Amino acid sequence: MRCSPPLRFKKLPAKAQFVVFPLILTLLMSGVVSTIATLKVAGFEPGILLKILQAWGISYAIAFPTALVVMPLVRRIVAALVELPAKGR
Repeated sequence: MRCSPPLRFKKLPAKAQFVVFPLILTLLMSGVVSTIATLKVAGFEPGILLKILQAWGISYAIAFPTALVVMPLVRRIVAALVELPAKGR
């Protein structure tokens, strides 16, 4: 029996990182926060997965655009706090 090769895809251009990074970050973070908040309020009950997914959808719809808007400010704050390496190193 032959193993199929791993899925290969063409990488996105470097400039896509400004959208892809917050897209993935907010997807994960909103999922974790929504799960914790929903479980704290509702507990483990029948239908909890649907409630978590609904909360996650709302959270993500707010988190992703917010991240796109605040990322330039966050980059400026980080640059003010962290010494960046010299170019060419």
